[in-house]
Amino acid sequence: MPESLQTREYDVIIVGAGPAGTAAAAILAKAGRQVIILEKANFPRYRVGESLIPYCWFPLQRIGVLDRMNDAGLTVEKRSVQFVSADGKNVTPFHFFDHSDHESSRTWQVRRDRFDQMLLDNAVGLGAQVLMETNAKTLLRGEDSVEGVQAVTKSGQTIELRAPMTIDASGRDLFTVSQTDWRIAEPALKKIAIWTYYQGAKRDCGNDVGATTVAYVPEKGWFWFIPLPDDMVSVGIVAERDYLYRGERDPKAIFEREVSGQPWIRERLARGERVSDFRVTGDYSYRARHCAANGLVLVGDAFAFLDPVFSSGMLLALQSGVMAGDAVDEALKLGDFSASQFSAYSERLCHGIEAMRQLVFAFYDTAFSFGQLMKAHPNIRADLTDCLIGNLDRDFTTLFDAIAEFACIPDPLIYGGPEKP
Repeated sequence: MPESLQTREYDVIIVGAGPAGTAAAAILAKAGRQVIILEKANFPRYRVGESLIPYCWFPLQRIGVLDRMNDAGLTVEKRSVQFVSADGKNVTPFHFFDHSDHESSRTWQVRRDRFDQMLLDNAVGLGAQVLMETNAKTLLRGEDSVEGVQAVTKSGQTIELRAPMTIDASGRDLFTVSQTDWRIAEPALKKIAIWTYYQGAKRDCGNDVGATTVAYVPEKGWFWFIPLPDDMVSVGIVAERDYLYRGERDPKAIFEREVSGQPWIRERLARGERVSDFRVTGDYSYRARHCAANGLVLVGDAFAFLDPVFSSGMLLALQSGVMAGDAVDEALKLGDFSASQFSAYSERLCHGIEAMRQLVFAFYDTAFSFGQLMKAHPNIRADLTDCLIGNLDRDFTTLFDAIAEFACIPDPLIYGGPEKP
């Protein structure tokens, strides 16, 4: 490792080269900032979270990659999301173009290995530096501020990089949170996910050929069915641990049992071939106690993760990356790296997360259904669609007042703001 790497002055250190980190890097590199990204993996690498929602269009436009999003090897066009009843008979679609004729009404399903590589290449092309297979180990702290990161390179060398600002985009590795005990779980949203990949499975036609499908199972569990390039589909089930693990713990046996009880999913997988092992994860939803400290800001899953039923993860990653990039650039202009500099970032990000969070809680309430909601309040369809597509910078009071007639809506979380002195 060249000695100059450690002695070079950086404006920003970014931990993690996922969508949140590379979005922030692109914004800052375009602004002429000296940015270095530390990524512990070697790309391309696997990630789940393949479904984008329409408002991803806007951060993708900001970082300059829209022209690459129609590559057939990278994406499948997505024009809708649909919800299927547990008996497989009732399908409720939301077509994005019915709500708006903006270009964002056409979004995408992505191969994450290729998508993340494209985003990283974009950031590097704009001037960001990247160190792959470099594992960030600890934050370097001065008297009252984060001053950089200690990391270990592929060769085993320990390096210390310093900058006035560090962005934690480490995802569910929770680089900062693991050192600060900031992680706060959502006990009501502790779920288990089991998923795999099929090739040759049946797809819908027309405007729904690339749709994300949410297919209900008993006890408010659900399957996802996401068409991907190369005639692949991502398919998985999310439900309570006690429901999934009743009687058996083998992921394959559990998955096949649940497929047999969901006719819509069973029909589509019948002609396909499973081409991947089963993957399992759990303990889904959490938020960090703080989004920022002096010299530090958290983005994407490093700050918060929300149950993926409405595919909000990629939007929150990309949007928080862009927002943090703008906020850090402003901090550099002002020479103010205090946590309070990120108050507006926190308010906007937490407002959007809260809207999606309330919708997630409604989804899991056994008394709630979209059909009942639309029948009782047809006037709020536009509000509901806005929330589903990620148009989160608005007031959803009317929507959630209507939903509250059918479901228990949680109070907003009071944490997630910048650390106070």
